[in-house]
Amino acid sequence: MPDTFCAMPDTFCARDERWAGEARSAVLYAAVLFVLLLGIDALTGQLAPWRVVLWAWLGAALGLVLLPARVGATADRLTARGLWRERSVRTDRLVAVRCVDGVAHRLVLRDDLGGRVEIDPAVLVANPPLWRLLDEAARVSVERGLLLCGGAALRRLARQVDGELARTVFQVSGLR
Repeated sequence: MPDTFCAMPDTFCARDERWAGEARSAVLYAAVLFVLLLGIDALTGQLAPWRVVLWAWLGAALGLVLLPARVGATADRLTARGLWRERSVRTDRLVAVRCVDGVAHRLVLRDDLGGRVEIDPAVLVANPPLWRLLDEAARVSVERGLLLCGGAALRRLARQVDGELARTVFQVSGLR
């Protein structure tokens, strides 16, 4: 699949650098589940073709559930690619940003053109270049008077990104 995050050569782009590792992990977990279920069936003497198909389907379903969205950003756009669809939001035209707490924390971004993207805030915390692009564009939205809801969520996320960056610097320098 061609990468359209950086369509223009002069546009600074950032991607989730952990995505490939997380995708491999999702596939690995699915394969391990499949092999474990086959092993249990083989040990109990219940291995049958229909059960192999069932376990393969179950493993594939787990892999699809665990597969993360691929997140990328340019100076004015944040895009999240799932398995079946791609969602994009103009970050310089944001009207709302909110954190949804629950089993999985989500950051929901909406722009004035109707775009809506949900991403895991951990993606931004783990990828400072992605965060920098979002933060700069969100500041443009605030200056334009568009972003009226979500300043607190962005400040909380900024503290998390700064804290993680400081921890990384301390670890690399040997101070922690």
